[in-house]
Amino acid sequence: MGGVRVLLLEDDLELRSSVATVLRRRSYAVDEAATIADADERLSVNSYDVAVLDRGLPDGDAADMLRDLRSRGCAVPVLFLSAWADIHDRVRGLDAGGDDYLVKPFAMEELLARLRSLTRRPAGAVDSVLALGDIEVDLARVQAARGGRSILLTPKEFGLLVYLLRNAGRVVSRAELLEHCWDEFADPSSNVVDVRIRLLRSKIGDPPVIHTVRGVGFVAEARS
Repeated sequence: MGGVRVLLLEDDLELRSSVATVLRRRSYAVDEAATIADADERLSVNSYDVAVLDRGLPDGDAADMLRDLRSRGCAVPVLFLSAWADIHDRVRGLDAGGDDYLVKPFAMEELLARLRSLTRRPAGAVDSVLALGDIEVDLARVQAARGGRSILLTPKEFGLLVYLLRNAGRVVSRAELLEHCWDEFADPSSNVVDVRIRLLRSKIGDPPVIHTVRGVGFVAEARS
């Protein structure tokens, strides 16, 4: 998950520190906030890939803040992480613009899985088409093409291509691809990533745009 920037809003210092520590160990870049005012300011001036928001803060309900941010065009994916478990609370959070809702207490693995899901989604209509050379990926239609010719990909291959294009020019490790593109458990020592990359390359065709960096991982790059 390298390069994924998260805003974590939680007023419980012990819980916030615990969650932030786990996320940082998974290579997320985490900004912490303890109040709605602080979170609102950060979301207004910074670019985040996802925000994790508690609901009941000393200075109000984060759902109200999110509703206002959405009205101002903020499209960051939001996961509410709250002890407010009533169905009406969850509906209100989602109606305010939340993308997902996880009730406390929670399992950290579930939080991580939900964050992986949210960071795979395109945020609004911004960057709905990714391009590298003559390759285009339409995120809204879940379609890939090269030189105008459609490329038929499996969901896993499509996810790998999207992640590599979003990180074009940066070397992405096998562990990072496993973390981001596999929901199910995958043994880091297996060759599952290499097999999928090989199949993806064969479907994309020449000249190659996914290059192996020996001993490190892969990089998406159009080379002459």
